[in-house]
Amino acid sequence: MKNICVVGVGYVGIITAACFADLGNNVMALDIDETKIAGLKDGLMPIYEPGLKDLVDRNVLANRINYTTSYEEALKDAEFVFIAVGTPSGVDGEADLQYVASSARAIADHIKEGLIIINKSTVPVGTGDWVSDIIREQNPEVENFSVVSCPEFLREGSAIADFMNPHRIVVGSLDEEAAEKVARLHLPLRAPILVTDLRTAEMIKYASNAFLATKISFINEIANICEDLGADVMEVSNGMGFDSRIGPSFLNAGIGYGGSCFPKDVKALAYMAEKSGRHPQLLHSVMEINTDRRVMAVEQIKSLLDSDKLSGKVIGMLGLSFKPNTDDMRDAPSITIGSMLLKDGAVVKAFDPIAMEEAAKLLPDVEMVDNPYTMAEGCDLLIVNTEWNEFRQLDLKRIKKVMRNPVLFDGRNIYDPTKMAEIGFRYRGVGRGYNGS
Repeated sequence: MKNICVVGVGYVGIITAACFADLGNNVMALDIDETKIAGLKDGLMPIYEPGLKDLVDRNVLANRINYTTSYEEALKDAEFVFIAVGTPSGVDGEADLQYVASSARAIADHIKEGLIIINKSTVPVGTGDWVSDIIREQNPEVENFSVVSCPEFLREGSAIADFMNPHRIVVGSLDEEAAEKVARLHLPLRAPILVTDLRTAEMIKYASNAFLATKISFINEIANICEDLGADVMEVSNGMGFDSRIGPSFLNAGIGYGGSCFPKDVKALAYMAEKSGRHPQLLHSVMEINTDRRVMAVEQIKSLLDSDKLSGKVIGMLGLSFKPNTDDMRDAPSITIGSMLLKDGAVVKAFDPIAMEEAAKLLPDVEMVDNPYTMAEGCDLLIVNTEWNEFRQLDLKRIKKVMRNPVLFDGRNIYDPTKMAEIGFRYRGVGRGYNGS
């Protein structure tokens, strides 16, 4: 049992705190946002994640996790402190490290000898060294501390399972003893542990996310070609995925990626490359293809409605969050698509099982409707933005009856084109060739 402090109770922080507590450690979850901490003390989760509330409640009851806004209290007995604060995109695509810097300075004010500081946030290469410099500058008297990089590889919607059953643990440090201690902290997870230097560990995180984003943009580029040549991208990706060198994951064509990681991490990696004098043309192409998919979706909607303008058309959006099983709206395709539809004169309605409260803040002119059947009433077209499982089980005959025009643009390819035609929909998927485009 170790004493752990986690700085930041956002997505990564609260998952990290809850999971380490469940492994039997004493965890202090720290955030300077008094509202978030007060909410947690009242049992309110700062994010939606399946299974999170039960996990947190169980460990609060066992007194393995506590909350505070005080660095002094949080660091009093801490052996390890995880920095899990936000690193949003800056003006030029760079990672904004203001929250990392303020956390490092606050840690320095209350640091104890031997403390191991672990960067869990996704941070640019070289940040670990920078954090060490901040602490030494802030508190010149402290000598014995270490900085370690241990990047997270959590997928929203399955974050708890990802934490507890990771593909690998990456630990980076210039201090071999500190790296070994952090590795031992993760031994109960029974996963391969890669120990490397600080900067390599930081790069592994960026390279991993950039590669996954590249797979998505690649299959979307193939989908574009499939539409022109009459091939079905779903069968193409299925055929590709059997090759063990390629694999089936992240080969789902659609309206592109979003969320808190891929967009900002690809931008940040491109920014780092450019600052080093490189020309990251592949990364730029990945981002351009992703942006183009959203624009193309709106053009395809116009084509389905046989109209250059959408004035007077009523369009319903099935799904708002960037992916299922989360309420995260960060860089969700629905934001871009919804805004473009509104700008072109359409009346836009939407339903999402979880994300409507968050979405309403970003799309105030979109009517949020409490169920998909009511939302579909009077619509000229429906677009699937998010592949929620419950959308696969909708009574599509009922949906068709209440629509003004039975037209559906399937931005996630969740429906069978043949069945949609049998029901009577004018249907278009992404890259479905003969079968639906």
